[in-house]
Amino acid sequence: MQEFIARFSANASKSRQATSRKKELEKLTLEDIKPSMRKYPYINFEFEQELGKDILTVEGLTKKGYFEDVSFTVQKGEKIAFLSDKSINISMLFDILMGIEQADAGSFKWGKTVNLSYVPQNFDSFFDGVQLSLVEWINQYAVKDHTESYLRGWLGRMLFSGEEAKKKACVLSGGEKVRCMMARAMLQGGNCVILDEPTNHLDLEAITALNKGMINFKGCMLFASHDQELMQTVAGRIIEINGTKTFDKLTTYEEYLELTE
Repeated sequence: MQEFIARFSANASKSRQATSRKKELEKLTLEDIKPSMRKYPYINFEFEQELGKDILTVEGLTKKGYFEDVSFTVQKGEKIAFLSDKSINISMLFDILMGIEQADAGSFKWGKTVNLSYVPQNFDSFFDGVQLSLVEWINQYAVKDHTESYLRGWLGRMLFSGEEAKKKACVLSGGEKVRCMMARAMLQGGNCVILDEPTNHLDLEAITALNKGMINFKGCMLFASHDQELMQTVAGRIIEINGTKTFDKLTTYEEYLELTE
């Protein structure tokens, strides 16, 4: 409860929950505390192919209404947080880099050794109207092994065990959809992971697991998030894009806030 209060008291969408838990905490005595029944998912992004020297080069990338003349180069091992006054700008950038959208001008080039895993902010198209069970759903993204026990293993990491794995993809809650997308990303085994607001819809346990997985990841990572602790503990470089690129520096999130005050 203390961790939740510390993490979300400044978060507009969860401040009411934080205040409520603070009041509960003040009333607690040690005798009231029972062993936790919380379950934490297991998030660990692993990959087989090592990254080469060239990762990503972006030159003069422009998308009208979102950003213009954006250039940057990603180096091996970097974990870069992207910021913007409008989160949709970063979502569009990531979609362009993934080949989902087309830029109006400029270019980008991924290195030959790069394998990508992507968790977009808007993932409704992966689930809306999809009548597949979760085992069948994740099987779409398996390459080497399509056995049910193997697929259930990936779902189990994200707390879909037993009958839960038989749920239809179209009936999932927001948090369940994110957990499925995380299972998909881990199964893909990308050595470069792109995460667009991945904490949306997740509970504290899942956010904690995700945070740990991002810290431990040995590849490159491009991400956007409003979770300040995640930003502080993962990012080693900050790129801010408002119209054009306005900030790009090897720095922690806390240092970035001090530099831009």
